[in-house]
Amino acid sequence: MKRQNLTIVGGGSTYTLGMMNSLIAEKDSFPLKKVVFYDIDGPRQASNAQATEILLREQYPEVEEFVYTTDRAEAFKDADFFFIQIRTGGLAMRKRDEQIPLSHGCVGQETCGAGGMAYGLRSIGDMFDLVREIRAVNPAAWILNYTNPAAIVAEALNREFPEDRRILNICDMPAAIMVSYAQLLGCEIWDFVPEYFGLNHFGWFTKIRNKAGEDLTDKIKKIILEDGISAVDAEIADDPSWQATFKNMQTMLADNPEFLPNTYLQYYLYPEKMVAKEDINNTRAQQVIDGREKRVFELNQRIIDAGTTKGETLHADIHGRYMVRVAASLAYNLRETYLVIVPNNGAISNLQDDAMVEVPAALGSDGPKPFAVGHIPTFQKGMIEGQLAYEKLVVDAWYEGSRQKLVNALTLNRTVVNVPTAQAIVDDILAENREYLPQFSN
Repeated sequence: MKRQNLTIVGGGSTYTLGMMNSLIAEKDSFPLKKVVFYDIDGPRQASNAQATEILLREQYPEVEEFVYTTDRAEAFKDADFFFIQIRTGGLAMRKRDEQIPLSHGCVGQETCGAGGMAYGLRSIGDMFDLVREIRAVNPAAWILNYTNPAAIVAEALNREFPEDRRILNICDMPAAIMVSYAQLLGCEIWDFVPEYFGLNHFGWFTKIRNKAGEDLTDKIKKIILEDGISAVDAEIADDPSWQATFKNMQTMLADNPEFLPNTYLQYYLYPEKMVAKEDINNTRAQQVIDGREKRVFELNQRIIDAGTTKGETLHADIHGRYMVRVAASLAYNLRETYLVIVPNNGAISNLQDDAMVEVPAALGSDGPKPFAVGHIPTFQKGMIEGQLAYEKLVVDAWYEGSRQKLVNALTLNRTVVNVPTAQAIVDDILAENREYLPQFSN
């Protein structure tokens, strides 16, 4: 089995150490020869990297070379795979993304609604630059992107690089939900064969079967409706906000029991409820700054100071393990089934072909082969078409520098709807993001 060279773009992320633990947990399925971290923030990345050096020495000595750098040429030249997890503007801009819509009485969330629009607009240009620079020196590597908001980023990448079939956009949220389903049934997520359709952060499970073919969907629904469901993946299990989110799955299922919903649908189905629970001075971004970010970098420093990971609790979460298993299926032509984001091209037969949809696909060395979903019901189709139009208008607006198309986009988005509110939010977002979005100032 060939050992892979991997570059992680966004090496300063709070998820990076967890990703390394996932790579260690999956070393037999996706063995590594070389690992490179790349980030524009050298000091932040160095904290992750110095802790990782100790982790690899103790738990993954088979890795022959580990490098961390702010030099793109060095980071991009040899990789077989790129895992990309950037956040243009950092958590400081995420905080503003959440506060601006809340100040107008609308959902303030990093990937949904107006906050997601702002984050997506900032992400597009940096993602384009990264892909171009990677392809200039490395035309054949797989680029696995989980930069949010994945729906907008995937739409933009598909337009800019329509012939590049080695770019794959992935989200771990359906997997995190399935981890909770597995806990309800006393099994493993890897036992499941899911049927799912939608857009990223905007979809539904239609069936959950096991590998023996048994349909487990009604069992899962019954348990959720009677007892509820909790967030159990290690990265989110202790987070009160995530527990509240999973609790809302019971409400969503009771209100519409046809399919099992993605957690993010709460923002579109109950926008007033979601706004009412938020504190503009303590948004999720601030909670991450005070919580996960602080916890991760304090952990790094303890490892660095001690020169060992012994005595620390380290875990491989589904965020990383799902990505690694996707990479393994591509690298070794395993043709295993995962939920990924791909051009529709008839998978959902009553949805336009150029939609970037999230559906099951067999992943082999020749890329994803989506399974046919067929016709979807009118309610879900209507929801998706409105959201899809919003996503496409956001990308149109980025290319054209069109304020009007951003207003139109938010008018379609279920978290805003009202035109004067959309206009006010767009003006505030463009003012806050002037340095990132110069095309709107012309």
